[in-house]
Amino acid sequence: MIRDRGRIKWTSMMLPEHVKLLRDWAKEDTYEQRRELDDQKLEFMNEILSEAMEFQKAVTLTHYRGRNYELVIGNIHYWDEINQKLHIVDRFGEIHRISIDAIADARLTDE
Repeated sequence: MIRDRGRIKWTSMMLPEHVKLLRDWAKEDTYEQRRELDDQKLEFMNEILSEAMEFQKAVTLTHYRGRNYELVIGNIHYWDEINQKLHIVDRFGEIHRISIDAIADARLTDE
């Protein structure tokens, strides 16, 4: 049975620039593509966000940030109409400023 070191054996013969490019290439495989939303989904999210702002309900937002989707759970503090951003205060008291274009999904959260 042959027990070699796999990639470790070959990286010593490669230039550091090539190793970095291979790592970056492998990292790109974890990136997610941004999804386009249809009008029906946008209208549904608009209703959810309006209800959450009006009745101070907790909301779960999925938004696109840094080539991946992230989840934020909290209350909408206010809507910045000039910059088109929602200011959300999460459970830990942190403020998140999320662009309305980056939101992929919105749901009311039961707390």
